[in-house]
Amino acid sequence: MSQESRSLSSLFTQLDTTLGANPAAPPSELDPAQEQVRLLRDILSAQDRQNELLEELVNQVGANHRQRQAELGQWKQANPRLARNCRQAADALGKVQAEFLDTLTREIKDSADDLLDGEFMFNEFIDRFGPRLAHLNGVLQVLSQLSSAPGSTDSPS
Repeated sequence: MSQESRSLSSLFTQLDTTLGANPAAPPSELDPAQEQVRLLRDILSAQDRQNELLEELVNQVGANHRQRQAELGQWKQANPRLARNCRQAADALGKVQAEFLDTLTREIKDSADDLLDGEFMFNEFIDRFGPRLAHLNGVLQVLSQLSSAPGSTDSPS
């Protein structure tokens, strides 16, 4: 058995739910209440193992996120003025985004039938608004991540 298959087999638990599956006791000596208790203990054991695996998974998934947040926090502390400027730029760009979305939605509302009926009109619409919207959202996301939190008490530099 390879190392990988051994580690995978430890991830899974088998639960025998057949009556009289306890090899220590002959089927004639099994009390149904005892069998239920044994099955419930097996289920509890399997749930405990599943909880352990979920905790490991959460820790692994969260490690990269925590590291990134720590790096961003360090950057913000090292560059407080730039972080505040990013916040101001993100706020201003948020207003630009809202206006752009208003224009986009009005355009859709005014030409909904043309967009449905004509592939050319739909492609023109996507070419006109798609790249700008994607780039605007990307820039806004970067500025928001690099900015200090709104209402933060950073002193001006």
